[in-house]
Amino acid sequence: MFPKVPDYHKPNSPLVPNGLGVIYVLASATYLFLLYFFEIGQVSNNTSPALTLAVCILFGGFMGLLDDWLNLRWRLKAFLPILASLPLAALREGTPTMSTYFWGKIDFQAIDVLGIPGEIIFYFLVIPLIVTITTNSVNQLGGLNGLETICPSIVLMGLFFGSDPKLQVMLYVPILIYALLAFFNFRGKIFVGNTGSFAIGITIASYAIVANIEQTLVISILPYVLNSSLILLSYFLLRKKADVSFDGSKLVSDHIRSLITLITYKRSLTERQTVLIISLLVLISASAALIVQRMSL
Repeated sequence: MFPKVPDYHKPNSPLVPNGLGVIYVLASATYLFLLYFFEIGQVSNNTSPALTLAVCILFGGFMGLLDDWLNLRWRLKAFLPILASLPLAALREGTPTMSTYFWGKIDFQAIDVLGIPGEIIFYFLVIPLIVTITTNSVNQLGGLNGLETICPSIVLMGLFFGSDPKLQVMLYVPILIYALLAFFNFRGKIFVGNTGSFAIGITIASYAIVANIEQTLVISILPYVLNSSLILLSYFLLRKKADVSFDGSKLVSDHIRSLITLITYKRSLTERQTVLIISLLVLISASAALIVQRMSL
């Protein structure tokens, strides 16, 4: 049912089914539509956070599927998440008041920049930036079995514990399905593809906005931001891409151009060791995000 692609970090590069992230998209969207139908969860302004999240996930899944089919150039792919932020802006989900540890609460409704209401800035500038940066960062940290599933699952769990219990119900099935995919992905049995990584990235960003925990999101994805920064700086300044060597059993790198190459720089590690180290970093950042959130209350 699914096209197979080589797993280059395994001996003899076995073929593995790719694109199983579509299972996450269909299961999560169906579950969220059912929540909307039965009016489960917080409903305000004649809209439902569950409906908004479902539409965002479908947007993300479609964009990832499009990339899997057409292998889009990264310059085009980088801006696709802006489209997925449209449901959040159109349905006015999320609260235009952001909590920060250092500057307190920022109320965009009280801001006016060059005659532009702060609420418009929040929905049509801040939200697209959050969704675009988060989705692309999540999509860039991949290539090893488990990175595209275990790390996002950790971030999503962190957002779950940091949000209102009324909204947590929206993540029951998404977390369960993605954790199941992570189990098989880590073992090298499946790949979620861009369909999965785009969809989970937009899930993370959209849920954080709906739950009004953007600060928790930013701290949780710091390892992702570090990885993307290294990749982009290397590409634009050195015109070189990150690359890791595989000798048949272990990974090693002679440069630092991504989080993976940073971990394996002049240090031979197995694929699973590398994934577990990066997952631990994400776990630390997600835990720190929850601690900062508690301190901000």
